[in-house]
Amino acid sequence: MESAARVELLWFEGCPNHSAAEAPTRDVMVELGIAAPIARIEDPNEKTGRAVGFPGSPTVRINGQDIEPGFADCEDYTPRCRGHLVDGRMTGGHLETGL
Repeated sequence: MESAARVELLWFEGCPNHSAAEAPTRDVMVELGIAAPIARIEDPNEKTGRAVGFPGSPTVRINGQDIEPGFADCEDYTPRCRGHLVDGRMTGGHLETGL
């Protein structure tokens, strides 16, 4: 198994989706043979968000690359929920949580 990869889960406390992101991240890591720990990075404010490049919660990055295909940084680093395209439909963010 590869252990040199850096896996990050970025989140903020008010996001109801960040806890649910960890299990599928671990599943994919097993499939890919990645044995690294997941670094959980909390973004409590815009200053921290800017420092870590926080595009919303949850965000998963491997070796600094966002796992979302076609991801483009919006340069807004305020703590907020993030929607993701899964199987052709948007999930997370305000679409399922009311945020």
